[in-house]
Amino acid sequence: MATEQQDGTPGGVGRRRFLTGVGLAGAGGLLAAPAAAESAPPSPRPEQFQGGRYLLVPDVVLLPNGIARDHAVLVADGKFRDVGPAQRVVAAHPELTPVRLDGHLVMPGFVDAHHHLTQSFGKAQAFGQPSEIFKQVWEPLEHALDADTAYLATKLSALEWLRGGFTTVADAGTRAPIDVEVLARAAEDAGIRCVLGKVCSDGKGGEQHLHRWESARLIHPSLAIPIQDDASDAVMKKTSDLCAEAGAVFQIHVNEHLAAVERSISAFGRRPMEHLHDIGALGPQTLAAHATLLTPTEMRMVADAGAAISYNPVASAWKGNAVAPATTLAAWGVRFGTGTDGTRGDGFRLVDAAETAQRLTGGLATGDSSCGAGRTWVEHATSRSADAVGLGRVTGEIAVSKAADFLVVDLRVPELTPSWDLEWELVRLANRDQITAVVVDGRLRLWQGWPTDWDAHALVAQAATTGREVVERAPIRRVKPD
Repeated sequence: MATEQQDGTPGGVGRRRFLTGVGLAGAGGLLAAPAAAESAPPSPRPEQFQGGRYLLVPDVVLLPNGIARDHAVLVADGKFRDVGPAQRVVAAHPELTPVRLDGHLVMPGFVDAHHHLTQSFGKAQAFGQPSEIFKQVWEPLEHALDADTAYLATKLSALEWLRGGFTTVADAGTRAPIDVEVLARAAEDAGIRCVLGKVCSDGKGGEQHLHRWESARLIHPSLAIPIQDDASDAVMKKTSDLCAEAGAVFQIHVNEHLAAVERSISAFGRRPMEHLHDIGALGPQTLAAHATLLTPTEMRMVADAGAAISYNPVASAWKGNAVAPATTLAAWGVRFGTGTDGTRGDGFRLVDAAETAQRLTGGLATGDSSCGAGRTWVEHATSRSADAVGLGRVTGEIAVSKAADFLVVDLRVPELTPSWDLEWELVRLANRDQITAVVVDGRLRLWQGWPTDWDAHALVAQAATTGREVVERAPIRRVKPD
C-alpha cells in the first residue's frame, strides 16, 4: 500500500513522496524503498519579518552580479543595511536571531516601467480591439471615475501587482477628473512604491506636483503628456525641462502605433521620436512608453540623448502593431525597463513575455537561440527598470543603502527541480504562486498572496460591484462588442 512521507532531500525539502512497500522496481524488489527521510525544515512565518529590523539567511540571493549562495541580508529602517557572506553578516549582528529561509530565494521586486493604475476596471473591455484603444476604451473609462472609484481602481491595481511580485509601478498619468493625491493615497495604503505621473498637457501644475511629495517614502513624482498630440511643442519642452531640473521622469507615449506615427509625419514632417528630439524634449529624464516602431535613426537619437524606453511586450501581443526591438536597444546601449501597460500584474509572466517576444520577432530569423539569456530579462525587469523610471539610486537591487523592496520566492517546487540556471528558470519556469512574501520599504506587504494588515478580500468584493457600475456608465465604444 502507498504511504505519504516528507521528502527531506536537499532538492525536495517540504515536498511529498509516495513509497511502496515492495520497492521501487515493483514486486521483484530490485530497488529497495528508501528509509524515512528527516523532517523538513520549518517554513518561514510572517511574524519573522516584523519589527523593522531583521536578518535573513536564504538559500539563494539574487545580487547585482548574479546568484549567490550562503549569503545573508540585514534589513533595517526600510533599507538593506548589510549584504554579504552569511558567516560574516550573522557574526556582525549577534543581537539578531537569523531568519532561516531554507529552500527560498530573496530577489529584488519587479519594477513595472509603464502602468495605468486607474484602468483596472476595464480589463477585457480592451481585448480584441484596434490598436489605439485609449480613445474608445481608456479615456471614457477614466472620465467616468470620481475620487472614490479612482481610489478603489488604483488600490485594486496595486493589490494585483503586489501579488505578481511588483514592488514598484510607474503610473503614466490618469485622465480621471481628480486630484492625483487619490492615487498616491491608494498606492500608499496598499503598500506599493509608485512613480506618480501627473498629466500636464495644459502646462499647469507641474512644478507644484514635483515638490508635493518630498516627505513621502513610497511616492515619487513624475510629469506626463500622454501623446504629443495633446500638448504644444512649448509645453512638451517645458514639462521635460521641469523633470530634468527636479530629477524626475517625463513620461510620454511615443511611436506606439502606426496611426500615431503617420499623424506626426503629417503634422510635423517628422516621426514622433524625431519630433521630441527636435524640440529638445528628449533627454535622460525622458521615459518613452512603448517605442515599438523605431527606425535606426531614432534608436541612435535615443541612445545619444540617454533617454529611456519602457518595453511592454504583453501590450504588443494584445493590441500593438509591433514589438520594441529590445535586444537591439540593449546592444546599442539604450536604457530600457520592462512594463505591463496595465495588462496583467504578474512579474514572472512579464519576463517570460519579454524574452519570448524577442525570440519570435528576431531570434528565430537570425538563429539567436538565447535572445539575451535569462539574466537580461531579469535585470531589465528589476534594476534596469528602476533606472528607467528614475529610481536607480533607490530600488531594484539587493544592495546596501537601497530600499528593501524584495520578494521571498519558494524554490521547493517541481518546476525548478533540479535547478541548473536559476536566472533562466525564473524567466521561463517560475510562477507567481511561488512568492511567499512581498516586502516594500522593509515592511511585509503580502504573505502568500494576501496583505497582512488590511482586508483585501473585502476590496475585491467591492471592486467586483463598483467596477461593473463604472464601466456600464462609461461611454466605452467597442468595435466588436461580442
